[in-house]
Amino acid sequence: MEESVPTKEGIYLRDSTLYVVGSRAIAKVSSALASESRAKILVILQKGPTDLEDIATLINQSKANVSSQIRKLEEAGIVRSHYIPGQRGIKKVVELTINKIVFMITPEQERGATSPAASQESKRA
Repeated sequence: MEESVPTKEGIYLRDSTLYVVGSRAIAKVSSALASESRAKILVILQKGPTDLEDIATLINQSKANVSSQIRKLEEAGIVRSHYIPGQRGIKKVVELTINKIVFMITPEQERGATSPAASQESKRA
């Protein structure tokens, strides 16, 4: 069964692929990825779910800063968090929700109206 590709602007999670359609969505996800700290977090999470404290230790940053970085990745749909009991209270565990990101620059229904080729064609007609 072939997976359908979204065409309306937005951010869509299908299986483990994040589809990012249109300029606003691309800006949001690109912004979430545009940090060395967040890139390091993603590398760590590729190995599996990891608790926030371990991530902070591995990238040599405070838990507060790592929590802020994770929140940006969550807002873009790249990671998700959940809580589990720990030795002293609860632990925040973070995991990747995706293994692939597909950027679609212009939603399908807008391509004909906004492409330079379409503009040239409409001027000639």
